[in-house]
Amino acid sequence: MILASGAPAASQVVPGVLGFLVVAGMGVILFFLLRSMNKQLRKVVPDPAWRKEVTQNQAQAEVEAQEQQDYTTNGTSKS
Repeated sequence: MILASGAPAASQVVPGVLGFLVVAGMGVILFFLLRSMNKQLRKVVPDPAWRKEVTQNQAQAEVEAQEQQDYTTNGTSKS
């Protein structure tokens, strides 16, 4: 009976200890990689100051463009 024998047959492939060590090693590496990633992401500023400046500059440029368009289409300034 095949089930009663402790050793696998020659045609069966088993991962063995080496397979377990490789998978366990990958798990440990993944743990440290995720820990490092979280540490780096905590350093990132959610809303940097330069983004606020760019947004303000874009808004000002849009207002100026709208005023210029109103002036050229109507011939008078709305201000």
